[in-house]
Amino acid sequence: MLSSGWGPTPYPCCVGHEIVGKAVRVGKEVKNIKVGDRVGVGAQAQSCLECVDCKAGNMTYCKKAVNTYGSVYPNGKDKSYGGYSNYNRTHGAFVVKIPEGIESADAAPMLCGGVTVYSPLVRNGCGPGKTVGIVGVGGLGHFGVLFAKALGADRVVGISRKNDKRDDVLKLGADKYIATAEDKDWAAENARTLDLIICTVSSEKMPMTEYLSLLKVGGTFIQVGAPDGGNLPPINAFTLITNGIKVGGSLIGTPQEIEEMLELAASKSIKPWIEVRKMKDANQAIIDFEKGLPRYRFVLEN
Repeated sequence: MLSSGWGPTPYPCCVGHEIVGKAVRVGKEVKNIKVGDRVGVGAQAQSCLECVDCKAGNMTYCKKAVNTYGSVYPNGKDKSYGGYSNYNRTHGAFVVKIPEGIESADAAPMLCGGVTVYSPLVRNGCGPGKTVGIVGVGGLGHFGVLFAKALGADRVVGISRKNDKRDDVLKLGADKYIATAEDKDWAAENARTLDLIICTVSSEKMPMTEYLSLLKVGGTFIQVGAPDGGNLPPINAFTLITNGIKVGGSLIGTPQEIEEMLELAASKSIKPWIEVRKMKDANQAIIDFEKGLPRYRFVLEN
């Protein structure tokens, strides 16, 4: 939003898209939430709920979807404002209860960052018997390691450029770590070892061909990292054809998937690696974020 990298930012804009708080007002037609409930809102505030995608449970991909902040509503006039505010108003279908056993600060970054990796893991069969690679171990990627293990994957491999995150990734539960800029012959030594790769990075310079070579025949590569401008490295057709692999993408997750993810986190006692800061320090948090300091999410407390 600061760079208008995904399109022009509709100023004035109040950001914040992973929100946890208490419901203070509830519309008369809302059945799933009552006043006083501890609730969360992810990256989406509304969809049409009528199109074929919404009715199929894919409201994330609704053509009339409204983001939690930075969107203009279908009437063309009103805008959505996010969680840096004192209050947030969101359609009841996109508000979820936070289960007992999860602290609010832990739940907040799951509502977008967490479900952005949880959804493609589940939809692409992560579980017993599967080997899973997570490319990029930051805010999203560290959730990828946590949830892949919680879903029962036989083997989880963290993949990043340098070795400085190796100890962290192994502590998160990964079975192996690959540093692509420092491990010699990493692609050849790990060729055809993974069933599924979730890619959280978004560089035009990332070694895409080498990443794809890590997939077993019939394996799947899912892109979730969203670069400014949207460009990724080119993919050679023969890389796909001669290995029988699939390349796809995934966008956040549905409210139902958020609820399922939170229940899994509660039952498995999953705790993200976070640093809580005061909302008044948001500007410094942005500066520190751009320096790459978070390990692995900053959470702002109002």
